[in-house]
Parts: sequence; C-alpha cells; structure tokens
Amino acid sequence: MNREQISRLAHADHPIAAPLDDDSVRRLLDRGISRGDERILDLGCGGGEWLVRALTTHLRLRAEGVDVSESSLAHALETARTLGVHERLVLHHEDAADFAASHAFDLVLGVGATHAFGGLLATLTAARKHLAPGGRVLIGDGFWAREPSSEAVEMLGNLADLPTTVDRVIADGWTPVYGHISTRRELDDYEWAWTGALASWALDHPNDPDSSQALAAATTHRDQWLRVYRDAFGFLCLILRRTSD
Repeated sequence: MNREQISRLAHADHPIAAPLDDDSVRRLLDRGISRGDERILDLGCGGGEWLVRALTTHLRLRAEGVDVSESSLAHALETARTLGVHERLVLHHEDAADFAASHAFDLVLGVGATHAFGGLLATLTAARKHLAPGGRVLIGDGFWAREPSSEAVEMLGNLADLPTTVDRVIADGWTPVYGHISTRRELDDYEWAWTGALASWALDHPNDPDSSQALAAATTHRDQWLRVYRDAFGFLCLILRRTSD
C-alpha cells in the first residue's frame, strides 16, 4: 500500500485534505471568489474537493486542477459528473510545479500542497505566474503555534511561528486580505478523521493483504500526532493579493 492509497482511505470522512471544517472552506471560497464568473486553478488539487465546491456554488465559474495522482483526478471527475459541473472543469495529470497554462486565473489555490513545491514561498512563486492582474491566491500551510520539539521539526519541517510566517509572505510581495487560523477543534477533528477512517477500513477488511499495514499506519500517525506535534502545530490559510501588479 503506497502513500497515495493510504491518503485516499484516510480522507474518506474528511475530503478536504486540511484541518478545515465545511464552514471555514465556504468562507474562504466566498472571500476568494468575488464576482462568481472567475476562472480558478488548484495546484495540487487531489480529489478536486475545493474546485467541485466552488463550481456547485458559483454557476458561472470555470475551474482547472492539476495533480500527479491519476486516481485522484478520476475521483474528481466522477464527483463533478455526479453533481453536474464537469463541463466547467478541466483536469491536468502532471506535476503542478511544471504546469503551464495558456491563460491566467483569477484565483489560484494551494491549500495543504506546499510540499509539492518545496515550501510556502516556492508555492507562491508558482502561483504568481498563473495569476491574472488583480487576482487572488488562497494558500494554506502549517506553522508552529508553540515551540516544537526537535522530533516535531524533523517530522513536519522547519516551519516558522505565525507572525514570522505572515511577515515572510508580505516580504515576498503579497498583501493578506483575509485569513483563517484553524481552531483546536478543526485540527483535532482532522486527525481523528484521518486516523479513524484508515483504521476503520483496516478493521472492515481483515482479509485484505493491506489491512495490517493500514492499521499500523493509522496507529503510528495517531501516536505521532498525540505525542509529537499536537500541542505545537497550527494551520493558517491566507487569501493574498499581489502588493503591486
């Protein structure tokens, strides 16, 4: 069982691959989409949950998603067809860092996908080249809410604290026009959903050759969350505009 399979099973009960509840997702999309006829792009779209939600809410919207996972894109297309929004959705099976479009976008998303680009600022660099004048970026990434242990840093990377994270974004030429800091409830709900869905699948499929690996992965992840990073990790979403176009 590879990481993609584990992630798909783990997100069965929490399709947004970030510690955000449905109200937070809706508010962020509402802040990023002002007219309703925008063209939006999700770099590292996974199963396309952000795009599908935007398309079902805004009937004149057009959306594109990029991801390396063929199975995730197939799931996104199936969901879009079920909801009747597939004709306004274009999906690209390629590395989001290498993606080139023939047109610009009014909103570029990159929530929980900064690892694909090598970090927060590198993700913003990638988003900038796709952004239309006056456009917005919706980005989400982790930060240290408290001093992390060396084990937490080794596990999740060399994140900054919240003020420093925002300062770095501003220094890179962006102005935050809205933001959301995930609550403790959102953070815990996400982790319980992730580990619970994966463990439930393993228990429901005891004869599957991958069952023991899935259960072990859920157990390890839960232990790392509770013992290593739960008290230190935070998650920030920002809606950004370029300070000067």
